[in-house]
Amino acid sequence: MAVDVVERLAAKFAALLPHLDERQRRLAMGAEARSLGHGGIKAVAEAAGVNAVTVAAGVAELEGGGEPLRRARRPGGGRKSVTETDPGVLEALLALVEPGSRGDPESPLRWTTLSLRNLAAELGRAGHKVPAPTVARLLRQEHFSLQGNAKTAEGRQHPDRDAQFRYINAQASAHQAAGQPVISVDAKKKQNVGEFKNGGREWRPKGDPERVNVYDFIDKERGKVTPYGVYDIAASAGWVAVGTDHDTAAFAVQTIRTWWQKAGQPAYPDAAKLLICAGGGGSNGYRTRLWKTELAALAAGTGLEITVCHFPPGTSKWNKIEHRLFSQISMNWRGRPLTSHEVIVSLIASTRTRTGLTVSAELDTGQYPKGIKISDRQMRDLEQGSLRRHDWHPEWNYSLTAPGPP
Repeated sequence: MAVDVVERLAAKFAALLPHLDERQRRLAMGAEARSLGHGGIKAVAEAAGVNAVTVAAGVAELEGGGEPLRRARRPGGGRKSVTETDPGVLEALLALVEPGSRGDPESPLRWTTLSLRNLAAELGRAGHKVPAPTVARLLRQEHFSLQGNAKTAEGRQHPDRDAQFRYINAQASAHQAAGQPVISVDAKKKQNVGEFKNGGREWRPKGDPERVNVYDFIDKERGKVTPYGVYDIAASAGWVAVGTDHDTAAFAVQTIRTWWQKAGQPAYPDAAKLLICAGGGGSNGYRTRLWKTELAALAAGTGLEITVCHFPPGTSKWNKIEHRLFSQISMNWRGRPLTSHEVIVSLIASTRTRTGLTVSAELDTGQYPKGIKISDRQMRDLEQGSLRRHDWHPEWNYSLTAPGPP
């Protein structure tokens, strides 16, 4: 039943029920439940704060068609509220569900879930005999509800976080105003290839779910893949390379190189510059020497001036590729086992949105070995050659250009 219906009934009952006797209240609630149809008893019970049995009794009395009675139960009759018969039960319950109780080493519920059954059992051990449905009713009366975790804590924030966001926006605006491409890049979570469960649901004949493996042990033949994406912000177009080897800086830059050759250069034939917005870690992290070395080679090969702006640590979710491309891919393949490389590439490439997103994808079977080291001397040569660091946070913002004539 919709939340607004329950809220409307609660307001109505709050104004009406105090003026009625017990039987009249029961009949009024029964009439409302009948008018609502399926689910009406539960909705009315929740809105009125009574047991569903009471509402069902009112429905049965109305449907029985008996003559109206002239007598009501004497004032004060009927079962008393648990808070009247056991005044300390509410205080004991609130002590168990207080957010701080889980941090108390002496709390009996320190290491278990706060289910209604566990709460009722703990109250019983404390001398308060109440069933789980009564615990639920008391919690609702105190404005508690079932809630999951909310991802809001980003950890320790860098003092220049917002200033770096403004710097990235300024760089992107300047590049776009000049007709130069701006891309957002990152690697999506690695995916097991095979008959494995994939989160989400899709429409299938009733009783015929897709059969997948019980355990998520890696298939040694098919292994894992890493989708690395390039998102063209102005065109709302994505390019994804599905890599079968390691997620390294060489793989990341090779994906950007392939995007430029097959999509970027045709879309921006007169481009002289390229802005790359990247997260702060992973294969395209600001501390990764190989990332800068490979980008220098890309700049030399394309003649582009490549500018890189990294998001501050802990803020990669603000990178546009995360919510404009990767989230759409995840929704497109939800509930579909990623059984082969071809299936993964096809599902990614078929991702579309009503706002105009298009995606291209291809399989990259290249070898990208881990453990390649860039020496201090190589970095010094790079710093003295094609790498130019910006004045503002030079560790996050830098440009690479093709080397000039000797």
